[in-house]
Amino acid sequence: MTQPPPPPPQQPPQGGGFGPPQDQPPQDQPPQTPPPAAGPNLGKAPEPGYGYPQAPQAPQTPQAPQTPPPAAPQTPPTPPQGYGYPQGAPAPQPPQAPQGPPGYGYPGQQPGAYGQPQQAPYGQPGYGQPGYGQQPGYGYPQQPTMPYQPQAGHPGGGKKLNAQMLIIVAAVVAIALIIGGGVLYASSGKDEGKQNDTAGQSGGTGGTDDDNGGTTSGKEKAPSDPSAKVLFQVPAPEVKNDSTVVVSGSWLTDKAYVKSGIAQIVGYDRDKGSELWKLPLAGPVCQASRHVTDDNLTAILYQPAMPTKADPSHGCSEIALIDLDAGKKLWTKTVKTGDQLINFDNITLSGKTVAVGSTSGGAAFDVSGKLLWSPKPTDSCYDAGYGGGEKLVAVRKCGSYDQRQLHIQTIDPKSGKVISEYKMTEGIEYASIVSTNPLVVAADVGDSAGDGSGISDFFSIDSKTGKLRTRISAPGEQFAARCEGITRVEACNLLAVGNDRLYLPTEEHDGTGKYSQTNEIVAFDLATGKQTGQRADAGDGYTISPLRMDGGNLIAYKRPPYDKGGQIVSIAGGSFKQTTLLQNPSTESVRDVETSMSPEYSEFLYAEGHLYMSKVYASKRSTVREKEYLAVGFGTS
Repeated sequence: MTQPPPPPPQQPPQGGGFGPPQDQPPQDQPPQTPPPAAGPNLGKAPEPGYGYPQAPQAPQTPQAPQTPPPAAPQTPPTPPQGYGYPQGAPAPQPPQAPQGPPGYGYPGQQPGAYGQPQQAPYGQPGYGQPGYGQQPGYGYPQQPTMPYQPQAGHPGGGKKLNAQMLIIVAAVVAIALIIGGGVLYASSGKDEGKQNDTAGQSGGTGGTDDDNGGTTSGKEKAPSDPSAKVLFQVPAPEVKNDSTVVVSGSWLTDKAYVKSGIAQIVGYDRDKGSELWKLPLAGPVCQASRHVTDDNLTAILYQPAMPTKADPSHGCSEIALIDLDAGKKLWTKTVKTGDQLINFDNITLSGKTVAVGSTSGGAAFDVSGKLLWSPKPTDSCYDAGYGGGEKLVAVRKCGSYDQRQLHIQTIDPKSGKVISEYKMTEGIEYASIVSTNPLVVAADVGDSAGDGSGISDFFSIDSKTGKLRTRISAPGEQFAARCEGITRVEACNLLAVGNDRLYLPTEEHDGTGKYSQTNEIVAFDLATGKQTGQRADAGDGYTISPLRMDGGNLIAYKRPPYDKGGQIVSIAGGSFKQTTLLQNPSTESVRDVETSMSPEYSEFLYAEGHLYMSKVYASKRSTVREKEYLAVGFGTS
């Protein structure tokens, strides 16, 4: 059940970072919001324009053609081809859906009006007030982003809200939370173990299909019987005073399923759900890296104390390295600018380097605890955040709001030295790192997505040279992937990268059955920007979402219709044939628990016949009789 979200993060102030000084210091001024652009034509070859490398004679930004309005919903007499059908075949337009309950703050939502001070709920510094290490007038931007309520009857469906409506609703509900005295803790990352990445990390160089439509390159094998059972359920933690508490962060190791709770991290037996260890924290988790080292170490950000009404936030200043096998905190570090502690917005891990970003700049530590770099007061730009995994990539911000330019830098994780750099077109305020190898960046160019997803275009970049390989247009009304990009540069879901391809789900549309909805996963070539012609259908009544790569295969989750259980499938990288790895029970009680979580708004981890779903927020239960769970585990025999 979707809980009331907090207000969106606000704008970053000027700060420092690493790297060479820039020619023009940033001067934060209220930006001029450009008018939304029409959706681009997917069939059109990529052209220079948005994000094209800077040159003495920069190409003009092409005008995107108008996207025709969606057709009215209807029940087709024959199976529809669906969005993303191989190029050259006509694709139906997305149907109009009834307006769902207003939502806000979902990753990808744009922040509130620039320069407008807002009150913050308990647990967060006030908007428009100085935060730790922040300049007056901005305050700390670390705010959790909350999902909007899915459309009833169509899990994860419903018509998307435009960005302006999301902003308005966010501000209204934020004030309501304050008046009600709710405590809202800081947000943490939606991440998982090194081999199970819900956000869609890179993986695989190409799958070799076997005679059964599977692949020989993936580790996940289909069991003799994919039927699964409920292994365990972790009850939702008690939350008082109608508060909303962030509990993001989950990982999977060979020994344990690990999940964050309220100011704690707990390791559970993978099959039984019994507690193996519990690691108390001084305050709530703010962010958690989804990446894990080979010896099962990961990194988190957390507050140094629990929020109270008298002291609603202590800032997200604590950086910690966690041993997921032993359940121990190996070290905790902080970074200062002058005599002020820096509050960080995001955290990631690449190799043996823990990197944190903020509006005051970025810092990094070796897993031994040694400081590798920290913000420099003389820098005229700042590292807003980092993408980790196989490589380390920085999103570096330069210039004033009306002349903002983002530098996408592949850097040496040991020294911070810039290896290559791609400069995006001025005016793009936010960008998200979808994958570091191959390097793929998502952005909402000119606020043209129009759906709060944070994505209108993907940029495929050569990380060795910093040159743009291609730009992929992904209109919000056609594709369902999402990225936040405002403070959490790795917060992307419903997509995956592998085989030098980008895998995206289409938006839901009419299926063949009466009142049924469905969708597909399609692939884009990261060298040409064109669709490959591959398409994986969800099946009538199901909605399919990419979870991660498995060698050359794609692991995806199928959210079920009202009378069936969900599935995990492996999609062969070559033929795109599907193999069922796990089939959940279809009993009503199990379906109720499963459908209370979705890949849009929850954390999903799958490995070796085990599927774990968990919430990212906890709140006071709406009714006495209603049972809510923090996490649930499914497994095959």
